[in-house]
Formats: sequence, structure tokens, C-alpha cells
Amino acid sequence: MSAAHRFKRVVCVAVAAWACAAQAQRPVPPGVSQPDMARLAYDLQPRQIAPRTWVMEGAVDDFSRANGCNIINTAFIATGAGVVVVNTGPSRLYGEQQRQAIERTTLEPVVQVFNLNLHPDYFFGNQAWADRPTQALAGSVAGMQAEGAAYADNLYRLCGDWMKGTESTPARDAIDPTSLPKTLQLGSHTLELRRLQGHTADDLVLLDHTTGVLFAGGLVFAERVPTTPHADFAPWLASLDALDGWLASGAVKQVVPSHGPVHTGAAGIQQTRDWLRWLTRHMQESAERGLDLGEVLRAPVPERFARWAAQPAELHRSLTQWYPHHELRALAAPPRQP
Repeated sequence: MSAAHRFKRVVCVAVAAWACAAQAQRPVPPGVSQPDMARLAYDLQPRQIAPRTWVMEGAVDDFSRANGCNIINTAFIATGAGVVVVNTGPSRLYGEQQRQAIERTTLEPVVQVFNLNLHPDYFFGNQAWADRPTQALAGSVAGMQAEGAAYADNLYRLCGDWMKGTESTPARDAIDPTSLPKTLQLGSHTLELRRLQGHTADDLVLLDHTTGVLFAGGLVFAERVPTTPHADFAPWLASLDALDGWLASGAVKQVVPSHGPVHTGAAGIQQTRDWLRWLTRHMQESAERGLDLGEVLRAPVPERFARWAAQPAELHRSLTQWYPHHELRALAAPPRQP
């Protein structure tokens, strides 16, 4: 089964859970967009978090029509030599409204658009940036090309009219991973690009050394259950250690996760690490005990995770995809000696 079809199957299994989660929307914090379904308006509100740096925060929630399937943080930096855009959102409409919001905020032209990984809400807004360079790691571009049609099917199902006219539009320019890490000097900003792994096979992170803002992409989730359709858990944990190193060095003043609140310090890294360690241990121990998937899906989560956004939908999605692998390993293991 191809990665695209596997992802589509897993997402379809979770659609019912997503729909249930969407019925109870979380309160929307000030500054976070409040989409208007009647007008298909995302209400994007650029919030300045550092000099010449803005974030447009999506809902800390799961995909739903009520939030326009806007659950991602996108950002832009007016460097003095042009604007750098980070992520373009889940739809053509989002990309167009993102572009309008940037043009209302700064007179500088956009010179570069980065998609931090292959997931659809990172790049489906690229249609609005057809006249600007759009870049992602080479592996991410290949994934966008391979899985874009499956993503579109799922998002049209989940998001409805918000997806009008949206076509999967992968980044046009592939970043050679062997060229990273590298530093770009744009105007008054020094930007470091680095390739890490784990949330996907190719996770692009961007650190603005001028402001200390780290755009961590999908490697860091804050107050939200991490998504895992392309996860490799050991490299993900290693990548979190690498990000911790940047924090320890003093280079990072604020962390912008793609999902969850912007924050200072290591809270998002710690939450993500805690979840990944618990999830993998939970699956391994459950498989060794011989529990079936239904039993594992019904098991409660630790209290510290219970109120996170996208719970239990993302947990169920992760278990549906990954627990069978643990069952197979448990069955293949030699019997324990009495």
C-alpha cells in the first residue's frame, strides 16, 4: 500500500472522531482568527511577536468546518530586503487571504515562501503565491507530489466550501538537504535553515538569529496532541533534543510551533517529548499484554494529556495507524522464560 493510500485510509478512519471533536469547539483566545463560514472569511489577524515578525494563529483544535480547517500557525518576517513567509495554510482561500493580510501589514514585497513539511495545511495555500518562490525540502516536495490528491480528497470532505478552487500545489523549488544547515542574510535578519526529522522524514526548521524566533514546524506541538501519520518516533525525539540545544545556547527566545500557542522556553518541546514517550510505551506495553486495538482505544489517557486539543481524535488516529505494528512485533518476539 502506498504512503498516500495509507494516509488516506488512516484519515478516513478518524473522520468520525474528528466530527465528534468538532462539536465542542474550544474558546478562541484573543488574536486567534475566528472564521466566518457565511463569508468564507478566515479573519486572519497578524500578531507581532518580535521586531518585524508576525504570526497568524490558527485554532488550537482539530480540522472542522467551523474553524475553516485553519489549525496552523503561519508567519511572516519583513526583513528589510523583502518578506519571508512561513507556511501557507490549508486552502487556496487561506493563501489569498494570507497574502492580503501581509500586504495590509507591510509594504515590503514577498521574496520567499517556505513550507516546513509535506502536510497539506503547510502548502495548500501555495496557489496564492504562484508568482513567488515557494520552497521546501526535497523530500517534502516529493511527498507533496505523491500524496497531494489524497490530501485534497480528505480536506474537501472535512472542510467543505472552504476548499473551493483548491488544488494541491507543491512547492516548486526543492531544497537539497545536503546544503543544510545554511544561513541566509536578508536585510537586517540572519535566518538559519536546518533539516531535522521525525514528525515527517524531512522537517524544515527556521531560526531567526536576529530576533531569536524559532519556527519549529510540526516537530513541536503545544497544548495539542501531536499528529503522527508520517512519524518516526526515535528521530523525532532526537530532533527535540537538538531543539533543546538551541534553547540551551540562548539562541531561541520564542518558539512558534505550527500547532499550538507561541511560547517562550521549552514547554512545547517538553510536552511533545512527554507525549511521544508515553504513546510509544503505552503501545508497546499494551501489545505485550495482548490487548486488542479496541481495548487500547478505550483506555483512558493520563490526566496531564486529557484536556489537550484534538483529544481523543488524534490519539485514536495514532493508535489505529501504529498499534498494529507493535502487535506484530510482540507476536514475533520470542516467548519470555518463566
